[in-house]
Amino acid sequence: MVRSTIAFIGLGAIGLPMAESIARAGFDVLGVEPSETGRARADAVGIRSVPSADGIADAGTVVVMVATAEQLRAVVDTALDAVSVAGTRWIVMSTVGPEAIRREAERIVAAGGRIVDAPVSGGVARAATGELTLFVSGAAEDVDAVRPVLEAMGTAHVVGDAVGDGQSVKIVNQHLCAVHIAAAAEALALAESLGLDAGFVLDVVGQGAAASFMLSDRGPRMLQGPDAPVRSQVGIFVKDTGLVADAAAGASVRLPVLAAARERFLQAAAAGLSTADDSRVIETYRAEDAS
Repeated sequence: MVRSTIAFIGLGAIGLPMAESIARAGFDVLGVEPSETGRARADAVGIRSVPSADGIADAGTVVVMVATAEQLRAVVDTALDAVSVAGTRWIVMSTVGPEAIRREAERIVAAGGRIVDAPVSGGVARAATGELTLFVSGAAEDVDAVRPVLEAMGTAHVVGDAVGDGQSVKIVNQHLCAVHIAAAAEALALAESLGLDAGFVLDVVGQGAAASFMLSDRGPRMLQGPDAPVRSQVGIFVKDTGLVADAAAGASVRLPVLAAARERFLQAAAAGLSTADDSRVIETYRAEDAS
């Protein structure tokens, strides 16, 4: 039996527009999303969905965009228990770290499946336009087989031939993202403390040598306040900076700048901001200025 359906597991803020991009490219997409609200959003954009991975028996390709290594393990558990994985190709696009992806790859391959490691960068806005950056690794024949699916979502950069290489590159990416967000927050909070119009400062410095994607993307939301739309949660960077720290510890590398940024995200989470937009990390600086 030829299984041409693509199962997309995880229809969250970034997963749903990714699934839409695949559907726009002409593929038959079946979403998997436990949240009833999430399934309703999928239905509204024409993507049929089921609540669990036990409903993906017709899928030949499985794309996974869950938040954590624990969620990835649970998805694989369900699939191995409920459907035949033999002959399927899995594309794991979540940021879960090298060890987690290797562990789950062993299980999938042992059951007769294949796996491509392809974490993404670019956020919700670029997911919606199909312009994500994909850090892809795996056997060449597997990458080639799923390339049309990958290219529906963005630009696929092959970074290695071993599963886990993509996650390692994403670790470096998340180190920079976390540090840049914290630096932007610190700088804008400094502008406020100096009595400057932070919006004006953001516009001026954003056109010079201090410009960065995170400054231009997160900066306006930092100044928007608590009503800023949630594009990427503080909790995601608590998780991701933890992955970076773990990888560095495993390599016996010290990352003092990452440690300082991580502490800011942990402070924000402790202040009840885990599900707020990651730009709200600026509140940790404002709280200090007010004390």
